[in-house]
This record gives sequence, C-alpha cells and structure tokens, in this order.
Amino acid sequence: MNKSLLLTGAMALGLALPSLAQQPVQVKYANTITAEDLKERLTYLASDEMKGRDTGSEEQKVAANYLADFYKKIGLAGPVEGSYLQPVELVSSSFGEVSLNVGKNKLVNNEDFVFIGDGDTKKTAKTDLVFLGLVSDENLAKVDVKGKLVGIWAVGIRSNDLLAKVFDAGAAGIVLVSMEGQANFDRIANRYKSLTGKGRVGFAKPTEQKPVFMVSSDKMAELFATPLEDLKEAAKAAPETIKSQKASYQIKKEIEKIESSNVMGYLEGTDKKDELLVISSHYDHVGVSSTGEVFNGADDDGSGTVSVTEIAEAFAAAAKDGIKPRRSILFLNVTGEEKGLLGSEYYSDYPIFPLENTVVNFNIDMVGRIDYEYQDAENTDFVYVIGSEMLSTDLKKILEYNNITYSDLILDYRYDAEDDPNRFYYRSDHYNFAKHNIPVAFFFNGVHDDYHQVTDTVDKIEFELMEKRARLIFYTAWDVANRDKRLPVDGTNTRTEE
Repeated sequence: MNKSLLLTGAMALGLALPSLAQQPVQVKYANTITAEDLKERLTYLASDEMKGRDTGSEEQKVAANYLADFYKKIGLAGPVEGSYLQPVELVSSSFGEVSLNVGKNKLVNNEDFVFIGDGDTKKTAKTDLVFLGLVSDENLAKVDVKGKLVGIWAVGIRSNDLLAKVFDAGAAGIVLVSMEGQANFDRIANRYKSLTGKGRVGFAKPTEQKPVFMVSSDKMAELFATPLEDLKEAAKAAPETIKSQKASYQIKKEIEKIESSNVMGYLEGTDKKDELLVISSHYDHVGVSSTGEVFNGADDDGSGTVSVTEIAEAFAAAAKDGIKPRRSILFLNVTGEEKGLLGSEYYSDYPIFPLENTVVNFNIDMVGRIDYEYQDAENTDFVYVIGSEMLSTDLKKILEYNNITYSDLILDYRYDAEDDPNRFYYRSDHYNFAKHNIPVAFFFNGVHDDYHQVTDTVDKIEFELMEKRARLIFYTAWDVANRDKRLPVDGTNTRTEE
C-alpha cells in the first residue's frame, strides 16, 4: 500500500492529520482497550457455565443481563424506554419424527438424510421419487414433478431459488444434493445430530408443506440404483432416463415460544446527536451438544461481543471526561445470529432509532484468532474487512487512513468479492443494515479448525491481536462519529439476495 497516496487521499477527504508533536486525544482512550480486559470478560462469557449461550436459553439470558449491567455501569443509557434489552419474540420448531423411505431403503434421519424443509403431515404421504437433476426449464419439460418427491442436483449452486422453482412446478417435496462426497455430507449430518431436540429457532410464521431432504451424492445414486457418474451425466440434460422410485415420508412438527433479546447501550452525541453509528456483534452461540459438550463460542462470537464492550467503555471514558462524540453511538449485541441473523433482522424491522438516521454499522464477528490463510505467515497482524466500499466510497478510505495512522494491521479484502464462494458477506449481522442501504464494515478473522466446534475455547484466543483489531475499530468509529459531514451513501447495493 502506498502511504503517501493514502495520506493525500485522507487530506482530500478533509481528515485531520495528527500532529507529530502531540498525540490526538483519541489515543488516550484507545489505550484503555486492553488484552487483559478482553480476556477477563471473554473468560466469563465463554465459560462452561454459560453453556454456549444458545438462543433463548437461561444462560443466554444471564449473558444478556451481564452485558446490560456492564453498559449501565459505564454510564451508557438504556434506549428501550429506559431498558437495555429489546425483547425479540421467537419460536422453536422441532421435527422430532421425520421419516423418508425410498423403495426398500428406510433412511435414518441425520445419518442418511438431513431434513431442512418445513411441513407437518397427519399421516404418511406416499408418492414417487423422480429425478430432475439440474433445475432448468428444459429438464422440467422432460420430467413430471407434480405431486412427486423430486431429486435435484445443486452442487456448487445456490439452491434457494431452485427449490422455489421446483415447488412452483408442483412438486410435493425435494431430495437435494448440494455437495459431493460422503465426508462433506457427514459433517453436516453430525452437526444436526449433535443438536437433536433443540429445534429450529426463528420468527413465527405459518407452516409450509415444503419438505426438503438433503442427502449425499452417494446416497442419491443409491436411491436411484444408478452409478454416481451416470447420475451426474443424466442430471445435465437427460433426467428422464433415470427410473423413478416409490417413496413415502412423514413429518411431525412441534412449535414452542421462546424469549430472547437484543442488548444495547446508548451514548448520545452532541451537535449531530440525531445521526447514529451502530457497533454490533452477536452474543449467542449454539449451546450444548446432545451428549453434553459445551460449544463455548469464544471466537464466535464472544470475541466480537467483548470487543464491543471495550470500545463502548473507551467512548464512555471519553464522555466522562467531557469529550462526547458529535454523533450518537449504539452499542448493539444481537441475539439469534446463529439461527439466521434473527436479532439484527428484528432490529432493522423494529429499529430503536430511525434507520434513515443511521450513518454506519461496524459489525464484529470473530476477531480473536488467526485463520488458515495466515497461520504460517511471518506477519499475522491482519483482519479481514468486508463490505466497506460498497455503499460509501469514503468509508474504506477512512478505515485505511486510521489503520495506517494508528494500527498498521494488514487489511485483507479477499472475502469482499461479490463472487466469494464462502458468502461471508451474507453470513453476519451487518447484512441486515446493508440491505437498508446503510454503509457497513464487517471485521472478521476467517475460519479455523475450531469454528463451530466444542474446541472454540478461550485458551486459543490471540488477545494481543484482538486488542489491535478492537482499537482500529475504535479509531475508525471515533473518526466517523466526529466528522463534519455524514458519510455519503454514493454506492449501489449490489448484494441484496439472501
């Protein structure tokens, strides 16, 4: 990166360059963000006693109260009619009894298939399983799918739109292959098995009779008594050559209301207090396995949650010294991210402050580790940044200016590509701000072997690196909060599909 060009760009943006003789005041407060404080709070939030902070669990409620008490202690306001908690009403839908039989094959739930759809049948439904392969108009013209279970091949393809197209054509249900290799499927099946009995958490909505069963590529070939390579070839343009099979299925659904909440602390600004920055993380994780193992969620996203608290404490300390930000700041810890970005979706649907007054969202999700890409690198002082230049051309420049001035981290944008196969942009809470055309920057350390495993524990966190990342976010937020002009929204949201 060319530093002289960046500084020239900073001056063009009207950013005040710090004097070499005197440190800017924000340095004093950035230095209150320490590895020691981060470790102390994370050791509590990611302890075994918190039992993985599963959405709606008693332990998550304990975590919510812990965060609310912290915001109150440091002098932030509770913006929900005086409360620090925004109730989020959810339901848990469980499918304790799901059966799928094809020919003489009686498939085992969470071993031979994973149920990912919706439905509630009074009795066993009997039909045929037909093979469609790739979802195309040409294939749909060759295969009668009405009232049938339909086998589709969607390896490497986003399947949501494909499923809708097949159901619109009259299918009774779908048997889906979305990845090749038995090992890849087994990893998903094992995760579903470990969470057996927990139910799927989401917003209340009418049941849709849309059963979707995910199977491995090998299992699909077995069900149609066809060699795998022949099935893959037929999937392209000759699905009618694959013989249909007799099939039956049944789904029993139970719904239970659960209570959860977003947690927030509010710092009112001065002359531009009607404009708002949101600094967010999710504080839920995935709870405890069916065998009692705790998913501690130290990195995901205990690291982001305690980073938000440290940034909040730094701003609160400045405010106590009479140095309040010009714009207001909402420190937001959301629920239900692991269940589908639910808490941030709820906030964006029922915002405490008008979305049109929200200037930016800085979202922090997994900032405590070093990922595969950097584990053998000479310099591991990095952070991935996603979304920072899509909606505001100034935001990325401001971030880079503050990084080069104060932090000197490697800002890695590799996952910011629109065609990123990992789709990280869509997988954390900033998405629910960006879809409303609010500029965002998502800070992330990438994945590692402990991602969503019971081994994501505090002892593996890189606290010194986490401190540097949190300080960079603080510096950038301080800059945006105190600028004369609001961040321009001069870009186009090109990533709106779920």
